Amino acid sequence: MVLLSAVPWANAGGAIGAGLGAIGAGIGIGQIGRGAVESIARQPEAVNDIRNNMILTAALIEGVALFAVIAGILAMFVK
Repeated sequence: MVLLSAVPWANAGGAIGAGLGAIGAGIGIGQIGRGAVESIARQPEAVNDIRNNMILTAALIEGVALFAVIAGILAMFVK
């Protein structure tokens, strides 16, 4: 019983796609955090609005990253 695809390119493409999705999400969330810290340093009175927007945007990026990783993993199991 073979769990992965018989096509080696599908396995490689799925693994690369899942990895790129995870790396891209990490970079994106890092950029959000950097921007939020810079914004809070410039306008400390707006800390609550900035934090709320940062959390919402990070959650949306995490959702897209989850779909990318799932699609990459599914590509490895399609025959």
